Amino acid sequence: MHHTVVERELELRLILSPERSVPVPARLGYHSDDPYAVHVTFHINSEQPVHWTFSRDLLVEGVFRPCGHGDVRVWPTKSEGRSVVLMALSSPDGDALLEAPAAQVSAWLERTLRAVPPGTEGGQLGIDDALDQLLAR
Repeated sequence: MHHTVVERELELRLILSPERSVPVPARLGYHSDDPYAVHVTFHINSEQPVHWTFSRDLLVEGVFRPCGHGDVRVWPTKSEGRSVVLMALSSPDGDALLEAPAAQVSAWLERTLRAVPPGTEGGQLGIDDALDQLLAR
């Protein structure tokens, strides 16, 4: 089975206070062999990049309305007249509020949805093929 990877480099903003933010280079990643998840890699000033994985559906919904709870929350808003998507991430190591350009996130999500349309994710996992092989024995 052929697997598709959809990636996008972009600059997020780490919100430190209402008046202060710093740029954070990041990569959005989607892999059709892990069809329910999106991967975000933050390139911060550390030896290792920081990786987060969460539901693609959560990010899709978060472009339009507030969603999520617990470790990952996403919601749309305006910042200085621009449409942005905010991501609040919580872990035992700390919390972060990140701002992403809505147009870039939406365009990338559209590419992931063309690669694996909603409702077809399960077919990407090969479960039916594996069951057929198992039951054929």
